[in-house]
Amino acid sequence: MAEISHDLLEWDYGDYEGMKRAEILSRRPEWNIFRDGCPNGESPADVAARADRFIACLHTAGGNAAAFSSGHFLRVLIARWLGLDPSAGRYFKLGTAALTILGYDHSSANEPVIRLLNDTQNWKR
Repeated sequence: MAEISHDLLEWDYGDYEGMKRAEILSRRPEWNIFRDGCPNGESPADVAARADRFIACLHTAGGNAAAFSSGHFLRVLIARWLGLDPSAGRYFKLGTAALTILGYDHSSANEPVIRLLNDTQNWKR
């Protein structure tokens, strides 16, 4: 059964909407979305709150689920799945239409893991 979750929306880039990273860096050379967020858009804490709500929904639903969203949001989702600060999203590079699988080690909800990260080859077969 498919459901739409507004918590999976793309990061709200605010004043940076439609700008390329190079344009933003020309104005703010040290800018990092996972640390600084976007003026008049979302902060990393805002995005982390949405990721946390979505993860809570997954836990209550039980079973397997597939989620689709944009790269920046998904990178924060991975960080929050692992219990990390949203700024850790900077460490998880995701390609377009890449497959990532989150799960648990030993089937324990206390042991979140990344089962597959950024697979852009195997699912296309």
